[in-house]
Amino acid sequence: MISGGNLTTVTEFILLGLSSHHDLQVPLFSIYLSIYTITLMGNILIILITMDPALHTPMYFFLRILSFLEICYTSVTVPKMLVNFLSDNRGISYTGCVAQMYFLLFLGISECFLLAAMAYDRYVAICNPLRYRLIMNRRVCLFLTVLSWFWGNVVSLVQTAWVFTLPFCGSNQINYFFCDMPPLIKLSCIDIPLYEMQLFTAAILVIFTPFSLIVVSYTFIISTILKMASAEGRHKAFSTCSSHLIVVTLYYRSCGLIYLRPKSIHLLDTNKVLALIYTTITPTLNPFIYSLRNKEVKEALRRLFLVKKITKVKLKLCGNL
Repeated sequence: MISGGNLTTVTEFILLGLSSHHDLQVPLFSIYLSIYTITLMGNILIILITMDPALHTPMYFFLRILSFLEICYTSVTVPKMLVNFLSDNRGISYTGCVAQMYFLLFLGISECFLLAAMAYDRYVAICNPLRYRLIMNRRVCLFLTVLSWFWGNVVSLVQTAWVFTLPFCGSNQINYFFCDMPPLIKLSCIDIPLYEMQLFTAAILVIFTPFSLIVVSYTFIISTILKMASAEGRHKAFSTCSSHLIVVTLYYRSCGLIYLRPKSIHLLDTNKVLALIYTTITPTLNPFIYSLRNKEVKEALRRLFLVKKITKVKLKLCGNL
């Protein structure tokens, strides 16, 4: 840090991480390395599975994009966290902190809007099945995906620029395991209650907008399902939505508890646990949630492994010739 008058020019920040206990660093490293590996393998597998010709539908197209976002999302925070577990130098440069916050917000907000697009897809499939293919064509799917990325980019640029134009003074130690808005605002030399309320208002707009679209979609979906004559039809319709509902609940609950509380800036220790849920746990669980509850994904997985097994046999036979 470079001091000048009452203000301090920050050149780097120190991420204090999850725990200050030295004895816990190696166990935590092992745990989160395992979680990160499972996350990467699970989501890459989902991407490969949904490339199966039998799964070339809008629902699996969005699932493939979601898995890609999850891989990127965890890769923004977890690798640095793993390095910090084993290093005495937990510093992150000012530029690195800016980049980390931007990409975290961009990917997180894009996922919020993508989950809303997935809810709309389920709404059309259940409430207007005869026109589903016509409405949810490839152009519409691409448009909704690009739109989610567009809003993610716009909001993340605005929010990141807003936070890093704040003057920082005193300590450069962030009581967190990545660069996020609440802990950085707490380090700034500003009227915290005023900016806290601005952050709360922005979070309401960003999180509540896609969430309200999801609620509206599922209101129509549930209404349509309840009107179905057969129990089998109701069960089949609901089963196509259950995985998405579980993911939405996990993701929005943890994000909401962090950003939709007016005093969240002063609850950093609690926020760490909640942040772990949506940055590491939810991306790890998503592949299991979508695969274990979906017969089509299971069948595509069997075909994928069967193709690999046949390919290995062919290569072995060719090698023996």
